[in-house]
Amino acid sequence: MKIATWNVNGIRARAAQVCEFLEKEKPDVLCLQELKASVDQVPLECRVTDYHICWHGSTLRAYSGVSLHIKDLGEKPAFTHPDFDMESRIVAAEAKGTVFASVYVPNGGKDYPAKLRFMQLMKDWVQRVHAEGKQLVLCGDINIARTERDVHPVERKNVIGQLPEERTLFEALIGEHLVDVHRALDPDNERLFTWWAPWRKMRERNIGWRLDYVLASKPIAERAVSCVVQREFGTSDHGPVVMTTP
Repeated sequence: MKIATWNVNGIRARAAQVCEFLEKEKPDVLCLQELKASVDQVPLECRVTDYHICWHGSTLRAYSGVSLHIKDLGEKPAFTHPDFDMESRIVAAEAKGTVFASVYVPNGGKDYPAKLRFMQLMKDWVQRVHAEGKQLVLCGDINIARTERDVHPVERKNVIGQLPEERTLFEALIGEHLVDVHRALDPDNERLFTWWAPWRKMRERNIGWRLDYVLASKPIAERAVSCVVQREFGTSDHGPVVMTTP
C-alpha cells in the first residue's frame, strides 16, 4: 500500500501537478491540505474517477481546506469530519478496519489557543479510534516541528511551530498508539524537512522545517518499508511525503 500526503498550497494553482503526482505515484490513499478553494472551485481535472474522494473545501475565501482520496477497491468508504473540525481542517474515512485521515492543523499565528485546543481534541479523538479497536493513519500538515532537529539550525527560533507546549501536545498525540513513520525509518537524518520558506533559495539549499507527517498505528508502521519526502516535486512550499508498505 502507498499512502501520500501533500500540502498543495492552493489546489487551483497546483491542479496539473496533482494529476502528475497521481499518475506517477498511483497512491492507494492521498491526503491533500490547504486547498484554498470551495468544493465547486476544485478544478475538473482533479476529480478523477478511480478514487473515492471527499473534497472538504473551505467556505473561507482562499483559506484552508483538505481532501481525502481512497482508491476504488469496490468498497465505498464513509467520509466523516470529527467533531473538533474547524475551518474545514480534517476529513476521515474508514476502510477495512483502518481509519485514514487528512488533517491541516492551524498554524496558530492568528489564534494560538485555537491551535492548542485543536491538538488536544485531536489527541482525544486518536485515543477513541484506538479504543474502538481500529487502526489509524493520520496524515497531513501538523504545523509543528516535532523536535529541534526537525528545523534547520539557522531556522531554530522561539516561535510558534517550535514552542515547547506545542511539542508536548504533539508527543501526547503520538502517545502509545501512533508512530512517526518518517522519523522511525530515517532516525539519524538531520536534514529531514518538508517545508521551506519561499525565498533565498531555501528549498534548493534544504533549509527548512519538518511539518508534514505520516502518523500510523504501530501494526501499520511496522510494515512500512519506506517513507520519503519529494523535495524537488511541485511548486508548493511543501513537498509530498509518501509511505509505502508491502
